[in-house]
Amino acid sequence: MMKLHAAPLTVLSFSCLFVLLLSILTVGFDDRLQADDAPLSLLKTALQQEQKPEEMKSLRVRAGAPFKIALFADLHFGENAWTDWGPQQDVNSVKVMSSVLDDESPDFVIYLGDVITANNIPIANASLYWDEAISPTRARGIPWASIFGNHDDAPFEWPLAWFSSPGIPPIHCPAPNASSCSGERYCSFGGTRRIELMKKEIENNLLTLSKTGPKDLWPSISNYVLQLSSSDDPESPVLFMYFFDSGGGSYPEVISNAQAEWFQHVSEEINPDSRVPEVVFWHIPSQAYKNVAPWLRIHKPCVGSINKERVAAQEAELGIMDMLAKRSSVKAVFAGHNHGTGLVLSLQETLAMLR
Repeated sequence: MMKLHAAPLTVLSFSCLFVLLLSILTVGFDDRLQADDAPLSLLKTALQQEQKPEEMKSLRVRAGAPFKIALFADLHFGENAWTDWGPQQDVNSVKVMSSVLDDESPDFVIYLGDVITANNIPIANASLYWDEAISPTRARGIPWASIFGNHDDAPFEWPLAWFSSPGIPPIHCPAPNASSCSGERYCSFGGTRRIELMKKEIENNLLTLSKTGPKDLWPSISNYVLQLSSSDDPESPVLFMYFFDSGGGSYPEVISNAQAEWFQHVSEEINPDSRVPEVVFWHIPSQAYKNVAPWLRIHKPCVGSINKERVAAQEAELGIMDMLAKRSSVKAVFAGHNHGTGLVLSLQETLAMLR
């Protein structure tokens, strides 16, 4: 967990909540939820919460207050869905997120990819787990945006243990157009496509600012930009936030050259003189992260608390980092994906690797 301050912006990042559970739970939670509580029951309760009637179109800074953003990365809802362990981690993650949101009261939440573990979800409509993951934010009336990670539409992976004794465990899969029903004939192992996940989020939630992105960037989906406006003028931007789909799952783990060119075109159009600060969000770190991350001990200019694995980066560098290096207005890039690292790298040093 890290907390970055850059007035008037505060960013709180919480990566891989089920891994961080033991350290975060010391804050204190209501322990009345038991291990056998069905996680989708929490979703049903959250869906009954009243949402704001107006559709959120933009974000604005509150007068005299910093704008606070919470990042939730690598939640992995639906992981090992057929076990007792997996559903309990979803319950725990809901409790952790609820505590964070209540304690910090962010103005905006970003889901930074791997919201679900689709390769472990044996039902056709994986958006049920997606909805569960965003339910704490929605229930509190906080606007949010999301991007995709490599697990969100990954094809189902049949566990090898299922083909030995004692065989495939009992699986409970919801029937189409029904809230719940058990039976293998309602199971589906084809997964839910990125575009379907995003469309369902947008159609079913008034508070989401997520977008499907330009069609010509297909198969990449979650590519869009949001404007944070000043408190006294909705047309006056104080920050631009760019969101990228870094691939994985149904296609290679990469930010394409087409996405880089899209960023160049959009940024030059809406921020031609680079006067307004810009921040960038994607799931899988670029290869530049791997080049500058410390091997063992965390040392300056890097700061952080976790460095237990090497950076698992995108498969190729196809131009996006070069585009960022050319823009002085880019102040930060946020990524998830690596569960065993919690580092803040120097953006200047990272970009310098490309100059």
